[in-house]
Amino acid sequence: MRKNILLYLFIFSLLFTIFIYVNDKKILDARDAKIQSLKAEVERLESETDSVAALDENSGYFSLMDNEDAMTYFENKGIEAAEVLEAIENELMNQNKVDIDNSYVPFEGMEGDMHINKIKVLNHKWVIADFTDGTYWGEVFFTYFIDEDGNPELIAEKSFIYPAAN
Repeated sequence: MRKNILLYLFIFSLLFTIFIYVNDKKILDARDAKIQSLKAEVERLESETDSVAALDENSGYFSLMDNEDAMTYFENKGIEAAEVLEAIENELMNQNKVDIDNSYVPFEGMEGDMHINKIKVLNHKWVIADFTDGTYWGEVFFTYFIDEDGNPELIAEKSFIYPAAN
């Protein structure tokens, strides 16, 4: 009888050990699979971040603040490029008034007043701006000069308005 009890205990211990081993193996395999999927996700996000960084590098190519030659042009005149950028943006945006078209936009608003939305100072001579009246939109290209007082003089060179979508 004592032998049978020891045999049963041994078999029970063996079965219990096998059960624990199989259960732990399943848990370990599930964690490994989760780790692999997270690693794949990290690699995908890193490559996505790299491609976005490359796009960001290209988007700053035509920018006053990223153009050494344009900044040197203003520094030689004793003017800070950041001040020029701010003066141009202020000049264009200050013309956005209620119930009046922006005077720098060469089109009259058809569905409202034309206002400038976005401005990009390309270099020491050129600016491009986006405008809309809420329905119609377009872009205008300016040349600019800075007078002795540091105020920008903007000249609209080319502009266009997109055709209305039907």
